[in-house]
Amino acid sequence: MKNLGSVITVIVVLSGCVAIALADHPATPATIWTFDEPEAAANLPDGWTVAGTNQRGPVATWTVQADTTAPSPPNVLALTDTHDGWGGTFNLCWTDQVTFEDGVIEVKVKSGTGLEDQGGGIIWRVQDPNNYYITRWNPLEDNFRLYTVKDGSRKTLESARVKVDPSQWHTIRIEHTGHEIKCFIDDEALKTVNDDTFPAAGGVGLWTKADAVTSFDDFVVEGQAVQ
Repeated sequence: MKNLGSVITVIVVLSGCVAIALADHPATPATIWTFDEPEAAANLPDGWTVAGTNQRGPVATWTVQADTTAPSPPNVLALTDTHDGWGGTFNLCWTDQVTFEDGVIEVKVKSGTGLEDQGGGIIWRVQDPNNYYITRWNPLEDNFRLYTVKDGSRKTLESARVKVDPSQWHTIRIEHTGHEIKCFIDDEALKTVNDDTFPAAGGVGLWTKADAVTSFDDFVVEGQAVQ
């Protein structure tokens, strides 16, 4: 994402996020969740919900909490307890109050614990907890992938070997225009993919799998319509 220091105009402050209009793209506002609003601590951001794909037990616990390593201190949004560590469970924390079709989404991610899986990523054009796009990084497998999840079934669209330090923060980014999807981790790109599984706008959010405990910060959605 561009350096925001000299090109943003704040248009509204929401609980847990800021909606901005980029000066050179006034028709495509961006929303940024830093998770640092005082009322967000120990809660979810307003309008966000926790869900699961292929859930077999209680949904995971996600919460805004302090993290001294946060890219934008003091808080992050973290999955703190998966409850259901089954390998087929996808843990979601997402919102449909911001709808996204074309544009850019970016988040900072740091892996925590997990024996079955680690890491996580972004979901977008979310129709419901069983239908969405996802790109995710898994340090246990040293890979970065793009998937569709349709009717709860996951399909790989692209994959790359990526070996980065799981104890550090990394940046995951997607650029989606029409049927064209580009995914990046720390500016390392997957091959461009063309896919029309979900052509309509949908919600946005965050994802981990099975027992992956993961932290996220600075979730940026540019090119959406704020409802």
